[in-house]
Amino acid sequence: MFLYLLCLGIVLSGIVLAEDQNNQTGAYPGTPVTTSSPTPAPETEPAPTIESHAESWQKTFGGSGNDYANSVQQTSDGGYIIAGYTDSSGTGNYYAWLIKTDASGNKLWDKTFGGSNADYASSVQQTSDGGYIAGYTDSSGNYDAWLIKTDASGNKLWDKTFGGSNADYANSVQKTSDGGYIIAGYTDSYGAGSDDAWLIKTDASGNKLWDRTFGGSYSDSASSVQQTSDGGYIIAGHTDLSGAGDNNDAWLIKTDASGYKLWDKTFGGSKADFANSVQQTSDGGYIIAGETDLSGAGDDDAWLIKTDSSGNKLWDKTFSRGSTGSVQQTSDGGYIIAGKTDSYGAAGNADARLIKTDANGN
Repeated sequence: MFLYLLCLGIVLSGIVLAEDQNNQTGAYPGTPVTTSSPTPAPETEPAPTIESHAESWQKTFGGSGNDYANSVQQTSDGGYIIAGYTDSSGTGNYYAWLIKTDASGNKLWDKTFGGSNADYASSVQQTSDGGYIAGYTDSSGNYDAWLIKTDASGNKLWDKTFGGSNADYANSVQKTSDGGYIIAGYTDSYGAGSDDAWLIKTDASGNKLWDRTFGGSYSDSASSVQQTSDGGYIIAGHTDLSGAGDNNDAWLIKTDASGYKLWDKTFGGSKADFANSVQQTSDGGYIIAGETDLSGAGDDDAWLIKTDSSGNKLWDKTFSRGSTGSVQQTSDGGYIIAGKTDSYGAAGNADARLIKTDANGN
């Protein structure tokens, strides 16, 4: 049984790895296919709920520069693998960063990857023979989506870049049932708008099989992807419906196994709302974690949304002043949410937050 935890990078103070003691969970050929933009579906404001959190240990990683962690997964040996980026080398450039720890969070090794410009790792997943990182690189002078394969000791075996003449980014990677990989992010090189949500399918060696873009004439992005029980994919992200930049809606997209859109749903109000993580739940529906300004007061709240298998909202919950970066269903049918909050700790500073809910989000 996997244990899910929050891993956050704190500016000027290194990386913090924290565990909750009550946690119960275990270049580029071809032009993408573009799909149409979604129709907005404003939601009513839910009542805020605040959950407490507890901590049994924490670890920091980093040097004299800025160091960040974007993704963490428990590994088969009970330890953790962390992906992020660091500029503690003293060169003034960011490097993609992979850190392996034991079960108590003690560092076993770390590796950096990159070139002469900025490079970042945004997602990591362990495979049977090692780990994969999805990220983005500026080492060619223009940002490209980036997939890196390492062995079990973090040594690079191969890497692939995907992109065009403009900036392109990868935010999430998952291993698929055929041994390949699915990557979600956004692209300014292809599609209909300034940025479009982007889905890339590769084989086991990282060679692109196909890609798809989703969006309209404004800015759209995919933050999270998971293969679903029917062989297709569920994508969470956000879409800018007006072009004003402050009217993003959380966005859920369901595709078939070839990446073609079957349906999409938007969630939100008149201000900025985002979906950062999605998982298919045991009932065939979906759980989404993100952030919302449904109150319109300018303070984002962490946001949890439960849908049925067709993406229709069943309920949602907010948790005051913060955001969520990850959500997983737990063995008791509830949910574990990782993110940050401004409601606790030193005034004006953000703290890592881990929230445990029951099956109804309470």
